[in-house]
Amino acid sequence: MSQFILSAFADEISSDFRTQMDVLDQHGISYIEMRGVNGRNITEYTLEEAKLIKQQMDSRGFKLSSVGSPVGKISILDDFEPHLKLFKHTLDLAKLFESNYIRMFSFFIPKGEAPKKYRDEVLKRWSSFLQEAKGSGVTLLHENEKDIYGDTALRCLDLMQSLNCDNVKTVFDPANFVQCDELTYPYAYELLEEYIAYVHIKDALSADHQVVPAGHGDGHVKEILTALKKRGYEGFLSLEPHLGQFTGFAKLELNSVSEESADNGPALFAIAADALKNILKGI
Repeated sequence: MSQFILSAFADEISSDFRTQMDVLDQHGISYIEMRGVNGRNITEYTLEEAKLIKQQMDSRGFKLSSVGSPVGKISILDDFEPHLKLFKHTLDLAKLFESNYIRMFSFFIPKGEAPKKYRDEVLKRWSSFLQEAKGSGVTLLHENEKDIYGDTALRCLDLMQSLNCDNVKTVFDPANFVQCDELTYPYAYELLEEYIAYVHIKDALSADHQVVPAGHGDGHVKEILTALKKRGYEGFLSLEPHLGQFTGFAKLELNSVSEESADNGPALFAIAADALKNILKGI
């Protein structure tokens, strides 16, 4: 039986952690994909500082769905050793927060150069990550992101097959695929279906790559979630709205949010949450 568990990048609501939790409470969401906390990326916190954040979460009944790390979001030409050190710290944070997942990337490729030129180096670096994570129980989630090695469905598949490890899975992000001019469904979904362990919920328009609420773009979010439900997917749907530049609020008639709410994080999050919940009601 399918079980969708809602989570969110709460830093899109507000930089203030208490406000993040207050708004998530209002929407009945008790999981956070932690990225920004009080204006700092979670990986910038020491373990002692992070323990205080964990205490705040515990007191409110919140849990971490994934560490929304920036690991792998540097140039493939950048020095790797400092980044590996960052990963080790991120792994310690995942253990502290009792999270089974770390969201990661596969390195930016120099503009104008062929990704295949750097394939071996990408795999070498990811193998180092896996070696460090061995025995931790933490799964490394690769997110498809524009301009990294794994920005297309085929290269995401290449990573999964080449690494060939149960501790590496795919974050499926429909909007990111749309922004790379990839067909999300059925093409990308069917290529990666067996590796999908986590889903980011945002949508985008093929014409100009603008991010829009789920179901209002060309990401085929409803079709993907329907297929996942049929598959018996049990896992997180993590809201990552990115609606700061979206200008079609009035037409949506969601929570009576107006164009004037464009700089209002809680209002924008309400749009995103309602859009997802409306899709879930129909599948």
